Amino acid sequence: MSDIGLKIYFDFACPFVYNAAVWLDMVKKNSDQKIDIEWRHFSLQQNASTDEEFQVWETEDLKTTRSLMAAIAGEAARRQGEEFFQAFLFKLLLERNGPNRIPLNDNEVFIRIAGECGLDLERFRNDLFDTSIIQIIRKDHETAVKEHGAFGTPTYIFENGQGSFVKMFIPPENEALEAFEDFIALFGKRNYFGEIKRPQPPWPKGAL
Repeated sequence: MSDIGLKIYFDFACPFVYNAAVWLDMVKKNSDQKIDIEWRHFSLQQNASTDEEFQVWETEDLKTTRSLMAAIAGEAARRQGEEFFQAFLFKLLLERNGPNRIPLNDNEVFIRIAGECGLDLERFRNDLFDTSIIQIIRKDHETAVKEHGAFGTPTYIFENGQGSFVKMFIPPENEALEAFEDFIALFGKRNYFGEIKRPQPPWPKGAL
């Protein structure tokens, strides 16, 4: 069976990104295929701004941003290897969406999580203040908008260039792989499906 590659645009502040990360973690554990996921940044704060002059990447006090500091921390972790980035992302999302609701603008929180993920903390601390990282995040966001028409997270980009924005709850683990296969078959291969939306409130009926 061939490998599957996905690019996912995400924002740490989005709970549906957490749902996607947990789902895909279950899929990886239960699939015979190698599933490569490339997580790239998208700023919901930038996208939601009605001020045409606003650029979140140019904010002087990063603590006032919604999740830019978390994105910087994620890239700082990635500099030590993709496996460290994946571990950092998953743990930060887990703690953000858990009962403690950790903040996304506190470097001490990020340093603690980095330590728990086995990163070199001295290097991580230094990279947190490397301003060139912000340009990586900005480029990711602008590419998502200009090349893929992204407007929210998570936005999935498939190997054939098709994209899909999907809000979902976490499926039962025994359905996770089948749901993923259905998802790939529908959105990754059937480019004639433009938009699908469940109309009834509460959304989606019967899922909770």
